[in-house]
Amino acid sequence: MFFSLNIQAKEYQFGDEVNEAQLVPISKILAQPEAFLEQPVTISGTIISVCEKRGCWMELASDARYEKLRIKVRDGDMVFPISSKGSKAIATGLLSAINLDLEQSKRYLAMLAKRKQQEFDPASITEALTLYQLVPTGVKILD
Repeated sequence: MFFSLNIQAKEYQFGDEVNEAQLVPISKILAQPEAFLEQPVTISGTIISVCEKRGCWMELASDARYEKLRIKVRDGDMVFPISSKGSKAIATGLLSAINLDLEQSKRYLAMLAKRKQQEFDPASITEALTLYQLVPTGVKILD
């Protein structure tokens, strides 16, 4: 007896086409983010989290351990499905910087610690953070 199974992966496209010719590893971007600011870049990775309220952001795992990069759109511009966690995504867009002041940095790190149920000492933070995210023009999710 012989069985043949032909499974085609679903593909979801949001916005413009993804430019895979501009693919840059997330680890390279995070190592020197200033070199990639405000210019078109394409990233890929496994989706590790998605905004549960509006689907307006998702985070992709980097090619390096413990690194990730957020993809963020204005609410409603693209709606990423929560069910896409664990799928691969490819996104083309502009890398942007979010400069936090010291108080914002402490609140942000406190929120992360609370989410992870970890202890946090705001006094240990002495420098402001800069967060980086990709503002996409196109995203492809491979299910």
